[in-house]
Amino acid sequence: MRQTFDDAADPSFGPKHLPLIREQMAAQGLDGFVIPHEDEHQNEYLPDANERLAWATGFTGSAGAAVVMGDRAAVFSDGRYTLQLAAQTDAELFERRDLVEGGVPAYLETVVRAGQVIGYDPRLHSADQLDRLKVAAEKVGAALTPTEDNPVDLAWRERPAQPQATVQPHPIDYAGEDSDAKRTRVGRDLGQADAEAAVLTAPSSIAWLFNLRGGDVIRSPLPLGQAILRVDGSARLFLDPQKLSPDLHAWLGNAVTVERPEMLETALQELAGRRILIDPAQSSAWYFAILQAAGATVVRGADPCALPRACKNAVEVEGSRRAHIRDGAAFARFLYWLATDAQTSLPDEVEVVTRLEGFREATGALKDLSFDTIAGAGSNGAIVHYRPTHKTNRRVEPGQLLLVDSGAQYQDGTTDITRTVAIGEPTAEMRDRFTRVLKGHIALARIRFPPGTTGSALDVLARQSLWMAGLDYDHGTGHGVGSYLSVHEGPQRIAKAPNTIALQPGMILSNEPGYYKTGAYGIRIETLQVVTSPADVEGGERPMLRFETLTLVPIDRRLIKADMLDVAERSWVDNYHAQVLEKIGPLVETEVKQWLEMACLPL
Repeated sequence: MRQTFDDAADPSFGPKHLPLIREQMAAQGLDGFVIPHEDEHQNEYLPDANERLAWATGFTGSAGAAVVMGDRAAVFSDGRYTLQLAAQTDAELFERRDLVEGGVPAYLETVVRAGQVIGYDPRLHSADQLDRLKVAAEKVGAALTPTEDNPVDLAWRERPAQPQATVQPHPIDYAGEDSDAKRTRVGRDLGQADAEAAVLTAPSSIAWLFNLRGGDVIRSPLPLGQAILRVDGSARLFLDPQKLSPDLHAWLGNAVTVERPEMLETALQELAGRRILIDPAQSSAWYFAILQAAGATVVRGADPCALPRACKNAVEVEGSRRAHIRDGAAFARFLYWLATDAQTSLPDEVEVVTRLEGFREATGALKDLSFDTIAGAGSNGAIVHYRPTHKTNRRVEPGQLLLVDSGAQYQDGTTDITRTVAIGEPTAEMRDRFTRVLKGHIALARIRFPPGTTGSALDVLARQSLWMAGLDYDHGTGHGVGSYLSVHEGPQRIAKAPNTIALQPGMILSNEPGYYKTGAYGIRIETLQVVTSPADVEGGERPMLRFETLTLVPIDRRLIKADMLDVAERSWVDNYHAQVLEKIGPLVETEVKQWLEMACLPL
């Protein structure tokens, strides 16, 4: 559970590993090879054994890719990781490119010549992703070829073993709906989509549908497996038998058969002549190739578990409320330490992370972190997804901002919180930028919106005050969050990028605008909120939805310029802090409560 602070990869990896990869490429007659970040399950966070991109390049971000050619190479990331990419990769070996603007397809069109052979591992690329690569290769007259053996895997001689965490039942007291009801409901949806079965490959969907939890994926209680779900709700579940807890077969019931993963390919071939739904954005191209070769009719559609999983039931929402109250008390103890001892002892980032995890462990309910804690002091806070290591670790200093983004996995809910704290006296610029971020945060927290509204329509609310000052941030404003599942969950999101999924009651999303001044400081305010209905609006004529804030953690009042807030914004801050004090105050020690009372005073 404990977070480690070793550098998982560094710029020296490229010089060590690129020649080994190229040697394996040459043996297979490849002129180039595409290395995605994702693994066989399209995971964002990966088991150590599947960290191929990090091993090849040194880059450890959760979104990226690389292309290795015989005489050049490039590594890609999005705006969240620009600074991290520069710090972790060797510029003499890797050209650094934007993953979103053109990405890998545009790079292939630029550097690949007619007649060259570019390899890819069909198990690692989603069908949609592979379609884009094929178009790029065809434009330049190159051949895009699947490999039987991944050159990275062959070169990686000391590759860690695949995880073998035990798969256990997730009790109905936390799930709120039994697996049989879920499978019947999703099976009915399959029939309406004119499909006879669905192939499920996303670990979150496997965990949710069968009410299981595991530990194969770092910081997420997910089992690695696949399933074939039929329209009648029966299913074939493919899990390594060594990972099954003794009571699992009885828990799953007679309508679910558990089979070895080696049987999956045969099971897919047995679907010949049937209409099979599979998600081209989430499932690898390998599945499509097997199904099509077998003579099945592939129905390309969204994972049928994704939307119902995102719409939490009443039990899951209430569990999330409990988890956030528990977590809020732990975080309040941490903020008290920051406001007292840390202001004079000036701890380093590693100690900050360790202290916060210790307060969470003291709850007695912590299962794991929901991601490695981001604790950025001063200029490190400007690196959006920075994670302290012994190499980058720095001590907080007076006049700095400390950005702490962290979360926890509890059996009743998953949390994700960011607070930015002043160490010593903040500058006028820091307070201005912080208050602009806060104004955006409040606007998104207060909004009422009609059913059918997407997160894309709301994103500008969080950015407006920053835009008016010529400022912005290069990450999304809100991501979905699972119920004791992945801290990043779709299909809903709040971002500039278009999204067609309407926000619906029960969806939990983050609200996290920010501002980052390279080389100086970073600011982010993040709480989780759940879509609820109805939202009564006096004099209103149409039904409206709203957000209920789940996170209960004080916002640093020293960084707020109250005169930049209007009456409604000041009222929101005061009401929020009153709620924090009411629900968290009774759970903490006397000295912490006394500090909390001061931290939650009205503006």
